[in-house]
Amino acid sequence: MTAQGGSSGERPALWGSFEPYVQLIRSLLPRATSVAIFDARGEMQWTSETTVGPDLVQLIEEVLPLARNNTEGAGEMRLIGGNQPVYACWLRNEAGALLAVLTVLCRPVGPTDTEARSFSMVHALIRPALECMRRDLLARAEIADLTTTITRLDKDFELLLADATGTRSAAGHESADDLKIIVQQALDHLKCMTAALIVPEKGIVLLQTAGDEPPADNQLVARMHRQLLSMAQMRREPVIINQLTTGGGTSPVPFRILSCPLQQGTGKVIGILALFRELAAPAFAPRDARICDLLARRANGVIESNYDAMSGLYTWPAFEQRMRAVAAARTNSRWSALYIDTDQLHLINDNFGMHVGDNVIGQLGELIRRRLPPGAFAARISGDRFAVLLPSGIEDAELFAESLREGALQIGAMQGEARLHVSISIGVAALEHGLGEFTHSLATAETACKAAKDRGRNRVETYQVEDQSIVRRFADINIAARLRMAISEDRLRLDAQLITPLSPGPDTRPHYELLLRMIDEDGKTVGPDRFISAALRYQLMPTIDRWVIEKTLALVKPHAAMLSGHPVRFAINFSGQSLNDDDFGDFLFSRIKESGLDPALFCFELTENATVANITKAEVLMRRLRRLGCAIALDDFGTGLSSLSYLRQLPVTTLKIDGSFVRDILRDARSESMVHAIAQLARSMSMLTVAEYVETDEIRQRITALGVDYGQGFAMGRPVPFTDVLAELPLIAAASTVHREAEEERIALRAANLH
Repeated sequence: MTAQGGSSGERPALWGSFEPYVQLIRSLLPRATSVAIFDARGEMQWTSETTVGPDLVQLIEEVLPLARNNTEGAGEMRLIGGNQPVYACWLRNEAGALLAVLTVLCRPVGPTDTEARSFSMVHALIRPALECMRRDLLARAEIADLTTTITRLDKDFELLLADATGTRSAAGHESADDLKIIVQQALDHLKCMTAALIVPEKGIVLLQTAGDEPPADNQLVARMHRQLLSMAQMRREPVIINQLTTGGGTSPVPFRILSCPLQQGTGKVIGILALFRELAAPAFAPRDARICDLLARRANGVIESNYDAMSGLYTWPAFEQRMRAVAAARTNSRWSALYIDTDQLHLINDNFGMHVGDNVIGQLGELIRRRLPPGAFAARISGDRFAVLLPSGIEDAELFAESLREGALQIGAMQGEARLHVSISIGVAALEHGLGEFTHSLATAETACKAAKDRGRNRVETYQVEDQSIVRRFADINIAARLRMAISEDRLRLDAQLITPLSPGPDTRPHYELLLRMIDEDGKTVGPDRFISAALRYQLMPTIDRWVIEKTLALVKPHAAMLSGHPVRFAINFSGQSLNDDDFGDFLFSRIKESGLDPALFCFELTENATVANITKAEVLMRRLRRLGCAIALDDFGTGLSSLSYLRQLPVTTLKIDGSFVRDILRDARSESMVHAIAQLARSMSMLTVAEYVETDEIRQRITALGVDYGQGFAMGRPVPFTDVLAELPLIAAASTVHREAEEERIALRAANLH
């Protein structure tokens, strides 16, 4: 029976069975009873017996210093128990270093033996077996070294493979929590006592230690990180410090240190990955530096994808992922959301330069980062806007927001001679149902932030359900998001409402005003009263106006031949926001020309207020449209601040009388007088008039008597899908032809009677 032993840190492949050598030694030395082998530290690794006596262990302790120091000797013989010889033989490598000590225990010296055989005689007898064993140990050592190297390379390959594929979250991008994984990988893979990742400008400090309890010497990281950062800035490559000594030879730092810089694409060093080993541990080698540098590069990639370069806060995707992770933890903490918007940053950019504005954004990010309480996190959403999630109730969130507002005011005062005014508006909202309602709560916080801007800026507003202006803004935020989705998914529809001539005249063809509808996620129709306010607030009207124009032309184009006689006219609205868009006019003209349709088929409507507010641009665009052959209508006429001089200045063909006058015409003498005056004014200027909101026959009869040319409203016709109107074009064209021929005949008869 054989027994094997081992010690931690030895290579298991080196110490296997030595049974064949025992048989060889016994054949060469018949007096041998047992064989044992000890490593260079004196620990037994193999024996041919089940147990080893204490005398043999004591003998090894005595002869081991001789084996280590006397490189010339081959071993020695000792007696144990008074009469039992033990032959201790040294086995060395080619360099003379001790590999092992082989002990051969022989039978005790009997009465007939004069003395035990000398060591030199026994050694000469068993030398062939010792040489075979020595070579075997050397071969085993080489195999063990090769196995260790291959194992390390396999682990290194795993790290390289992880770097190539990337540590990915379920959302498909690198997670900010991957930094913790990288630090832990550095700790485990390179067998360190402590690993630290420090990126000051991002507020990142991650510290991992081996074992359950962090050693007290972790304070070393706090003491040395500045020196390591400075060294990284100068060297910009991995730095190995295996021993730092003073003049007296003692080490003021009882650790080995490996520090690798984290560098941006520009070469700027933003942080370090530092590893610490005890002095008793193996020294850091170039291979360790290469692995650490690889991990530092991975950490830098995670930082670039998860942290905003300008502010040092989370990017929006990383912020959302962190929020989902916290929500999944199902903590019972109360949470609040902050929405922060920098006030009038464009003035700083215009007056002092974009670099100063960028500097302000960076300082605001640092302000937020420095003041975040434990558990809170923040992101730069875009531009000069930020979001914060706080694990606190609404009262504490308001205090935190107020401290940020006051801190922002100090940023302008720290700009030297430049007189900057820096302030922020903050909206605060409670997360009533936990982080699962985060998107809703951030939207309410944004609404409160907009209210803070409306109410003078540089203030904190908390979302209150009873505050109607904030509620209106919140409704607009929600509908704006739905409207953007509807535009991208082409869930908009055009309806058409008939505009009917009220009395015979030279131009009594029907008109149709095109009206926009949104189809919601459930397929239900949403009217413009629900989404136009949001579209105006969030500057979506230019996008909508372009969609309406392109859709109209696309639907009408297949009917170009039938419309060649101008049996109808289509009225298309566009907004004041599009009027302010420098590219809109060119877009409109190019689309009309490319369609091949007769421009006379179209009348473009612009509200009176939008026209007067942009009188110069309005006049230029209207004149271009008139030269093209289109008609121009001034919508909601009578409600704005226009004057006769403006009206004379603009090439308008139609005045649309605002519905507020038409609705009250039967019970309000002033409304009746206004409608009559507008009709007379238009006739004197050779313009047509259209009365909106003609809801009853009584109103239709009254406006006809007042001289209005056209009526629009439920009494004339309700809105229907535009495609239905286009399907009925043959009937409309035929009726228009009959009417035109009758009108021409009436005019001819009247001319004949005059003669």
